[in-house]
Amino acid sequence: MKTFLFLICILICFQLPAQDLEGAWKLTHQNGNPITDQEFIKIYQDGYFAFGAKEIAGNKFMYAGGGEYKLEGNSYSESLDFLTLDPEQVGTTNQYTLDFANNRIVISGKIKGEDLIEIWEKVSSRKDDLTRNWVITGRKRDGEISEMTPGARRTVKILSGGRFQWIAFNSETKEFSGTGGGTYEATDGNYTENITFFSRDDSRVGAELNFEYEVMDGKWHHSGLSSTGNPIYEIWSPYKEAYQPAK
Repeated sequence: MKTFLFLICILICFQLPAQDLEGAWKLTHQNGNPITDQEFIKIYQDGYFAFGAKEIAGNKFMYAGGGEYKLEGNSYSESLDFLTLDPEQVGTTNQYTLDFANNRIVISGKIKGEDLIEIWEKVSSRKDDLTRNWVITGRKRDGEISEMTPGARRTVKILSGGRFQWIAFNSETKEFSGTGGGTYEATDGNYTENITFFSRDDSRVGAELNFEYEVMDGKWHHSGLSSTGNPIYEIWSPYKEAYQPAK
């Protein structure tokens, strides 16, 4: 633990000013322990974050969490919309200290009275046509578009740093319906997903899915075949514009 604290001191002493949190990050240490047999990927975009964790051997899904975040100086907070590890935390806000340190962030604080210190390393800050936090607002079936207004029950899809994660949940009932994520490419109307974790079926890890996309009037039109082989046509809207929580 002393070695771990010394590493944190070195990182913070050589921190770089005004780095950007948006993008994809990988957890490398937690409370002094290196993360070697598990993979935690966390995506930040448009004031929202999501993470997914799996076991590397066998690709077994472990847990996921996410919601809105705020960063002012090195004061950092997360307001949880979903958390499979501890659903009772949904709707609560946790306060932390966050320091940027040479392509890494150090997040420290207390969760339920227990110390938590994490080191995350930047995976990528890459941006493209679809870099955004989205929420589904429509589907096309038999040529007809049906629209929906997201409420407590919603499906979010966050893309940044070449990583994506979708999550279906209900923030009022704290019900979690599923999540999946991985890497993606979005170029010239072609969108490809490579699945690295999937809560409903670990055997889907490694699958590559190809779609067509177009951004029209600020909305993402997404079409192709789903992971089950069924045709889909989805419409995703920017989360901040489409989702208005109840006052």
